[in-house]
Amino acid sequence: MKRDLMDTANRYPAPRLAEACQAKLVAAGARPEDASQTVRAMMHASRLGTDSHGVRLIGYYVDMLKRGGVNTQPQRTFTQTAPATGRLDADFGLAHAASYEAMDEAITLARHAGIGAVTVHHSTHYGAGGAYALAAAEQGFVSLVLSNSDPAVALSGGRAPFHGTNPIAMAAPVRDRRPWLLDMATSSIPFNRVKLYRSLGLPLPPEVALNEEGHPTLDANQARFLQPLGGMAYGHKGAALAGMVTILSAILSGADPDPIMTSTAAAQEGHKPQNVGHIMVAFDPNRFIGQDAFEAGMRDYLDLLRASPAAEPGVPVCAPGDKEWEEADLRSDLGIPVDPDTERLLDLIGAKA
Repeated sequence: MKRDLMDTANRYPAPRLAEACQAKLVAAGARPEDASQTVRAMMHASRLGTDSHGVRLIGYYVDMLKRGGVNTQPQRTFTQTAPATGRLDADFGLAHAASYEAMDEAITLARHAGIGAVTVHHSTHYGAGGAYALAAAEQGFVSLVLSNSDPAVALSGGRAPFHGTNPIAMAAPVRDRRPWLLDMATSSIPFNRVKLYRSLGLPLPPEVALNEEGHPTLDANQARFLQPLGGMAYGHKGAALAGMVTILSAILSGADPDPIMTSTAAAQEGHKPQNVGHIMVAFDPNRFIGQDAFEAGMRDYLDLLRASPAAEPGVPVCAPGDKEWEEADLRSDLGIPVDPDTERLLDLIGAKA
């Protein structure tokens, strides 16, 4: 589905996109090192086909920097609170730099204690959580990443937004293969995907969005908030998962719970920064079964999974991350597709792959 959404878009080489995004962020007031981490996270999403959280977010981050929704000169502070825990105050800066820093601190704690958990408060929108989960897996750690966000998703049976899209990301290293990688919203889809459908002029899938009156809609322009994962019949499961994320990422960290968080629109206009919460958890396999045994076990588990009988001939059973890694290979060869709005913002005409 990801490829179908963007198959009519122009494609550009990853270095060109990264350079253009870095320049826009620095011009908007971001410190070069913070901009670099933001670009790193956006390019992770764009390379793997998560276009809703890739370079198309550049306009949002530029607006936030220019209008005061994000602190351009944050003084981040990390405090270790116990052998395996810590807190990071992101000082309302770009969340990507804070998130990579928090995961680095969690890994450091895990090297000594076997597990490390770091909460982040006074943060902002951090893009794709898989970027930070993958950063740990690439160093041999199992990781879990959670974040809350402003209300955009109805409760099961509800007609008004309550939870954020509240994503869950996790990654694990695999012997001689790319990591197992999960990155999913607890809503039907992320709201940035609704915006992508708007940009591309496409109708929404059924049972993902609600209009102003709380009724289901396929019109991306009429969509005002989302249904929880599971839709009309099983949305109680998605809503419960969203609540779990709120507890661990916001309430545990001291960030704003979803229902009272400053809206994305208000933050983008510079009225008041958001106080988003995250939690980064790293597990050291050496302190459990051992690194080699864990990575070999992951390989064997995934071999069994992929050999499981498929429901449709020619459509293989996939593990989380399989389709994303396949898309990453394709985009490495063909370039990264960019929607028209982002293409204009980044002045990319004439720089196609």
